[in-house]
Amino acid sequence: MRTVILLILSNLFMTVAWYGHLRHRGVTLWKVILISWGIAFFEYCLQVPANRWGYGQFTAFQLKILQEIITLLVFVAFAITYLHEPLRWNYAVAFLFILAAVYFAFLPASSTPAQP
Repeated sequence: MRTVILLILSNLFMTVAWYGHLRHRGVTLWKVILISWGIAFFEYCLQVPANRWGYGQFTAFQLKILQEIITLLVFVAFAITYLHEPLRWNYAVAFLFILAAVYFAFLPASSTPAQP
C-alpha cells in the first residue's frame, strides 16, 4: 500500500510539472522549464522510494505497469478538473484497454517454463 500511495503522490507532482503550465501560456518557456524541474524534484523524491520499497513485492514490470495506470488516472482527473477538458468516449476506450493490460500483467506466473 505504501508503494501505491507514493506512486500516486509522485504522479500528482509530475502531472503538475508536465501539464500545469498549459493554463499559463503567457509565461516564457525557460521559466516554465525551471519551475517544472523544481516540481519534478519532489516527484523523484517520492518515485524512487516507491520503486525501491515496492520492488520485491512487485516485479519491475509490474511496478512500471502500475506506474503507468496511476499516471493515466491522475492525468484524467487533472485534465478534467484543472484543464477543463472533456473525457471523450475514444479516450475512455483506450484507457480501458490499458487497464486490461494491467490485469494481464498481474496474473500469476504460469508454472510452465518459458520456451527459448
